[in-house]
Amino acid sequence: MLQIDLWKRVVIWAVCAIGLLLAVPNAFYTKVEQHNDALAAIEVSGSNDELDAMAAQWPGFLPSSLVNLGLDLRGGAHLLAEVKVSDVYAARMKAFWPEVRDALRPERATIGTIRLQPSAGDVLRVRISEPDGMARAMEVVRGLAQQVVSLSGVGSSDIEVSGADGILTVRLSEAEKRATDERTMQQSLEIIRRRIDEVGTREPTIQRQGTDRILIQVPGIGSAAELKAIIGTTAQLTFQPVIGRGSSPDANAGVGNEILPSLDEEGTFYTLEAAPVVTGEELVDAQPAFDQNGRPAVNFRFNPAGARKFGDYTAENIGNPFAIVLDSEVISAPVIQSHIPGGSGIITGNFTVEESTNLAVLLRAGALPAGLEFLEERTIGPELGADSIKAGQVACAVAFIAVLVFMFLSYGTFGLFANIALIINVGLIFGLLSMIGATLTLPGIAGIVLTIGMAVDANVLVFERIREELKSAKGPARAIDLGYEKALSAIIDANITTFITAVILFVMGSGPVRGFAITLGLGILTSVFTAIFVTRLIIVMWFERKRPKTLEV
Repeated sequence: MLQIDLWKRVVIWAVCAIGLLLAVPNAFYTKVEQHNDALAAIEVSGSNDELDAMAAQWPGFLPSSLVNLGLDLRGGAHLLAEVKVSDVYAARMKAFWPEVRDALRPERATIGTIRLQPSAGDVLRVRISEPDGMARAMEVVRGLAQQVVSLSGVGSSDIEVSGADGILTVRLSEAEKRATDERTMQQSLEIIRRRIDEVGTREPTIQRQGTDRILIQVPGIGSAAELKAIIGTTAQLTFQPVIGRGSSPDANAGVGNEILPSLDEEGTFYTLEAAPVVTGEELVDAQPAFDQNGRPAVNFRFNPAGARKFGDYTAENIGNPFAIVLDSEVISAPVIQSHIPGGSGIITGNFTVEESTNLAVLLRAGALPAGLEFLEERTIGPELGADSIKAGQVACAVAFIAVLVFMFLSYGTFGLFANIALIINVGLIFGLLSMIGATLTLPGIAGIVLTIGMAVDANVLVFERIREELKSAKGPARAIDLGYEKALSAIIDANITTFITAVILFVMGSGPVRGFAITLGLGILTSVFTAIFVTRLIIVMWFERKRPKTLEV
């Protein structure tokens, strides 16, 4: 006999109510989005009347999670960037020179004087004045080699050392290049993601393409130029010894040195050792602050390795100037007054509060390990997204109305019950999409439209089975009970096979394919729930109230 326990009824209606409540914010998309943006701004910069007013537009006790609109719906920026991994090779060898110099100095009695020679790329050249000591020099430098940690070069050396005609040549090994390429790409992906996340954009697509390219798609951002500005800002911080100060950028810096301009003092140029003592890669934190004079500044803190190098250098060079360099500009060159242990300090300059905050954000996100060359850039206007959304809405409405009319004409009152369940089903889909923070794209809309058409399949199977049972002279209650019981296996089998297809599409596909798979998979789950539980509960409640002697299905 037809009977559903009270606790089951409560659970079914509770699930429907929660799902529909989660879907409600999407009906007020613009207002809720402004509310969320205002809350994010308040969290960053503190409360003010305008932000409070924007946040108050949506009741705080209601859910505020939205279905994120993809690039094809919301508009935004599309970039394809190539990572210049060769830059990392040059930087690696440039930083390796101080280690080579310090290792060879104790061997001067054997190898003579050492001089850094001009070199480029992944090659470091050092001239020694005693060619007979080349074997010893090569042995010492080989002792600096480290093991490559990578799947392609486990146990290999990271450098190759050779010598001829008094020139000691050090270059990166092929195994180290492959490992460096992989590390550079992974680091670039992570830094780009952190920089984009820092400015509050929602659901960006950042993925690797090929060996040295990165695809970046950010919905809701104004233009590709704006996105490039966010990504391309290097924020490379270094701490370098000062050799001299002058007014000419064309002065002879000497081998191993460089001339950089002052950020605050126009016409002033510093001659610095090119090899930094500490780099921004060893920073673990940076926060906006104020110096002792109340001017905006940035507090920073190094990791243990950076703190040790920073402390050792300041202890050994008290009274000497020390340049803080940001993106090839000297922002400060203070004289070391005392040993600075602990690895923390402060960057001062002619900053505004906004500039110090942005600098701290960029330093926390880290410096890009290599330059980016943008091969492709597109700005997708919101007009295209609006047209797509409108077309999707029309498609959903047409499919929805057609299914409602068909079900009502085919099954009468029972078709009306199926239509109620279908409305709940669509609401549950958007509720689940909002809960998991999914991104809705045009293929996702196609998945929802397909789900609307498929959602009534289970009800059709049940209603047709009820018709067959009624022909066998069974009573209305028994016919309904058997209809659900005998159609259950067919419903489960049909939906499981479709759900498996959706899972495969999600696992194997990417981008639009995964968007389609998500809405299709969630639609299958909600369709089975509404067909087996919701529709049945509605029919049982109707039957308990009407107690019909006959059924017309």
